[in-house]
Amino acid sequence: MLFWHNQPEPYHQHSTASYIRDALAPFLKHEEERHATENGAKCSPFQYVLCAATSPAVKQQEETLTYLNQGQSYEIRMLNRKLVEYTDISSKYVKSIVRVVFHDRRLQYTEHQQLEGWRWNRPGDRILDVDTPLSVGVVEPRAHPLQLNTIEFLWDPVKNASVFIQVNCISTEFTPRKHGGEKGVPFRIQIDTFTQNEHGEYLEHMHSSSCQVKVFKPKGADRKLKTDREKIDKKSHQDREKYQSSHETTMLTECSPWPDAPNLGSTNNTPSPHLVPSSSPQDTQLWLQLHRFSPFCRLFSSFSGADLLKMSREDLIQICGPSDGIRLFNTIKGRCIQPRLTIYVCQQQPRNQPQTKPGGGEVYHALYLEDLTLGDLSEKIALLYSVTPQQISHIYRQGPTGIHILVSDEVREGRVTSDSGRGWGHG
Repeated sequence: MLFWHNQPEPYHQHSTASYIRDALAPFLKHEEERHATENGAKCSPFQYVLCAATSPAVKQQEETLTYLNQGQSYEIRMLNRKLVEYTDISSKYVKSIVRVVFHDRRLQYTEHQQLEGWRWNRPGDRILDVDTPLSVGVVEPRAHPLQLNTIEFLWDPVKNASVFIQVNCISTEFTPRKHGGEKGVPFRIQIDTFTQNEHGEYLEHMHSSSCQVKVFKPKGADRKLKTDREKIDKKSHQDREKYQSSHETTMLTECSPWPDAPNLGSTNNTPSPHLVPSSSPQDTQLWLQLHRFSPFCRLFSSFSGADLLKMSREDLIQICGPSDGIRLFNTIKGRCIQPRLTIYVCQQQPRNQPQTKPGGGEVYHALYLEDLTLGDLSEKIALLYSVTPQQISHIYRQGPTGIHILVSDEVREGRVTSDSGRGWGHG
C-alpha cells in the first residue's frame, strides 16, 4: 500500500468491506488482540487512517509518531467500521473538523500567541489546507480565513470518504532558535465528527481521534524515516524488541473532543456573563468561550468556577502569558477593561423599508474592541447581529469618497478613530 499517491484509489473497483480491510490490514492482528482483552468494550463506528508510515524509532507503549513533508498532500481515509449496520446516524451526512494543534502542553498554553506569530511571519499562508481535487466523497470543504489550522467538510458515512490534507508549517518553526539543529516540536492531527441535531445543526458529537506527527521541509520526512530505520536495524535483536514495528499507515486513536468543537456551544445554552463558584466545568468552558478565551479551554477543561476564582493574577500570567493572563484575571474579577477602539456601526435598511427609529435617521451600535484585530471585530459584529463569525466572509469600511476598503489587521491600524465608524459593513 502506498502511503502517498497522486490520485486516490477509485472506490468502485472494490467493495466497501474490501476497502476497509486493505486500509486496516497492518493493524488487524493488533486490533483483534486488543479488543479481546477489553471484554467486549463498545467499539466506535469510525476509524480514521492517515496514509503515511509510522516511525520505527518509537518505544513500545508510547504513542506512534509519523513524519510528514511540508506542503505534500496526504490522504486520510474516513472509514465506517460498522458499515450500513450502523443506524444511529439520522442524517445522510456527518461533519468532520480536522485540526493541526500542538502536542506539547507547554505550547498548548500559548497556542494563540504561537499561531498569531506564525500568521505574522507567513502572511497569506495557512497552516492546514484541504486538497479538494484529490479528495473523494467530501462535500462542502471549507477553510475559514481566521482559523489557519482548521478545515471542515461533510461526508456520507455509508460510502466512506478520502480527504487529502496539506500541512504547510514545519515543526522547527515553533522551536526557540539557539545554535541551530534544534529538534522540531510535535503536532497533533485531530478529527472531530458530528451529526445533525433536531434543528439540522451539526452539533451532536459522535467521535474524535488524533495522532502525533512531525512536519519537515520537502523530502525531509523521507530522509528522517530512512535514518530511523537504519538506526533500528543496527540494534541487536533484543534491543529491537523494545521498539514498535513501523506500519505503512497511521491509525488515529480515540480521544476527547477538541474544546472549541461545536458540541460545547449549544444554541440552547446561554452562559452566564459572570463566573461564580457554583459554575460547573461545562459552564466554565462556555464562559471561557463567551469571553474569547477559547485557546485555553483545553487547559481548563476540568476547572469549575470555584477553581478559576481561586487562581491569582500571577498564576494566570504564568499559564496564559502576560497579555491573556491579565485579561483573564480582570475578566474573572469583573474589572472593567478600557477598550482600545470604539466603532459605531449601523445596519443598512432597504430603501422601501420604513425607519425604525422615531423621527427617522439611522440607529448606530457601539462596538468596543479590546484587541485591534480583524478576528475581534468579526466576533463583535457576529454577536451584535446574532450570526456566527464563520458567516462573515469579509468586512469593508466605506471611505470618504464612497469606495469600499477591505478591512484586515493592517488596515484597522490606519487612520480609524473612535468616531469614524460610519459606513462599516460586513458580508
